[in-house]
Amino acid sequence: IVVYWGWSGSGLLFYDDAGESKSVVGPALIDFAGSGLVHLTGGVGAFCGAIIVGPRNGRWDESKANDFDGHSVPFCVLGTFFLWFGWYGFNPGSTGSMHDAATAHTAGLVAVNTTLAPCVAGLIVFMLRAFVFPPRLLDVGAFCNGILAGLV
Repeated sequence: IVVYWGWSGSGLLFYDDAGESKSVVGPALIDFAGSGLVHLTGGVGAFCGAIIVGPRNGRWDESKANDFDGHSVPFCVLGTFFLWFGWYGFNPGSTGSMHDAATAHTAGLVAVNTTLAPCVAGLIVFMLRAFVFPPRLLDVGAFCNGILAGLV
């Protein structure tokens, strides 16, 4: 239903009115690569799931509040790199085409941003965790979370 509203060309957020694109709230929705509707639907679904499932056992127990370790750091890193690699197919591919120099330049710029943003975000999180926030330690899990935050 949500996708129909934005992508169909006859939904509430994007429809044609005598050759002019409009929506019920004014200008038509421009949703590059589906990012708005996909994240809206996923976020609402995750929020509903979090309400239904509730907090994990021991989440509010003061003696266990800071003890939440991952099970496998190598698998965390491997999964992060798998997701990062997938972003290279999605982001430049979402530019729509590469039939001339201008569109190929745009796709290349998107690929460069897909490289630099997670690198910088991962390093910032890693440095903050190592030098600013106690306990000061070299946290690979936080580094991977920073990479994913930079990708998003």
